[in-house]
Amino acid sequence: MFPYDAALLAAVQAAPQSIPDVLQSLHCIDTTCVDGDGLKWFNWLYLQVTQAVEAQVAAGGFTNPAWLAQLDIQFARLYFSALKSWLAGRAAPTCWQVLLNDRDRPAIARIQFALAGINAHINHDLPEAIVATCQVSGTTPDHAGARHGDYTALNATLDGLIESAKRTLHVRLLGGALPPISHLEDTIAAWNVSAARESAWQNAEHLWLLRTMPLLESGFMDMLDGLTSVISKALLVPAP
Repeated sequence: MFPYDAALLAAVQAAPQSIPDVLQSLHCIDTTCVDGDGLKWFNWLYLQVTQAVEAQVAAGGFTNPAWLAQLDIQFARLYFSALKSWLAGRAAPTCWQVLLNDRDRPAIARIQFALAGINAHINHDLPEAIVATCQVSGTTPDHAGARHGDYTALNATLDGLIESAKRTLHVRLLGGALPPISHLEDTIAAWNVSAARESAWQNAEHLWLLRTMPLLESGFMDMLDGLTSVISKALLVPAP
């Protein structure tokens, strides 16, 4: 779709092993993509989020910062995996295809691309990342445990970043001003990252119980993909 897609594919070939690895790939995607690429604006927002998470983990104040760091790595792997599959012409989750198939449409605003990516990443990928982190660390997604407390402690920072992005990215893909658009305004205003992350944790608890039942686990992820795709399609309705 873009002449530099091979460079993007190279940037996500290796699975990150640390938060600096995640940031390196995100920086590479950011500097490679042009302003007219919708992927750039989700990736730009995700880069801000990851930098904020790294800073908070480094600053301490969490019961288990190593668990949060591992979650950040597992989470990023799913984004990079979806992007790698799509760029290589292989099957990717439908919620990611919705965004990536439209990434060159100038009638879609930057904030729409950013939120459609956040939607796919949180509502579809985050439950899977929580389960993967628990498996790697020998823990469980206990709603009443300290890990959930650490997880929700990030919400205020993330909410602030999303609200700032809504203002910064509220322009057309190529940078022009957007007219007042009721459906777009309402959809953007309705997005709440804390609520989405809480729902993702609850879905991770369900997914954890299904991890030894592959058919049910696969069906659950297909259901999440379908629901998330519907939201992304609503977020990506072109602006007039």
